[in-house]
Amino acid sequence: MRLILLGPPGAGKGTQAQRIVDKYGIPQLSTGDMLRAAVSAGTEVGKRAKAVMDAGKLVSDEIVNAIVSERIDQPDCASGFILDGFPRTLVQADATEQMLKAKGLELSVVIELKVDDAELIRRVSGRYSCSNCGSVYHDTDKVPATAGVCDKCGSTHFKRRPDDNAETMATRLQVYYKETSPLIGYYYAKGKLQSIDGMADIEHVTDSIEAILAKL
Repeated sequence: MRLILLGPPGAGKGTQAQRIVDKYGIPQLSTGDMLRAAVSAGTEVGKRAKAVMDAGKLVSDEIVNAIVSERIDQPDCASGFILDGFPRTLVQADATEQMLKAKGLELSVVIELKVDDAELIRRVSGRYSCSNCGSVYHDTDKVPATAGVCDKCGSTHFKRRPDDNAETMATRLQVYYKETSPLIGYYYAKGKLQSIDGMADIEHVTDSIEAILAKL
């Protein structure tokens, strides 16, 4: 099972990805995490990435694709994986297709979570997380069972991302529609796209995703 969860920031991709990880035991591959791991491990591509970052430059698509390729070769990806935050552009999508093809693999499905802009801004503006374990909460949608105490680890320390506000979110959405939303048509044309209503409650979204995955 090799899948991509596609949708704008705040659509619920992270929440749903974690549920898929818990149920199916496949890893969630975040480009940020993979990049840091490759640099820390000192792999050949990690060294190249470190040199670029140390120079204050953005890591190229070619390097990111190489890091994703390297990560997919690891044993825990044998049964599948979820790509998180990659591909973001049509160029990256083409590179991903070629990389998987070279390994004799292909994506199983691309699931799009559709959510209105106003709802996205509301969700992101109220989002915060546990400083210790990273569990995500929301001012109204998902509060800890005990006020001020993380359900998962018991920490009483929480934080908000500085860019989780309405103004910054509007800018992030502009970038998404310009760079990433073209992937919807790209994967639709390849017969890989499945779209679901991300406006529904979390459990209903999970059920909709499960219905798709059950057919794979």
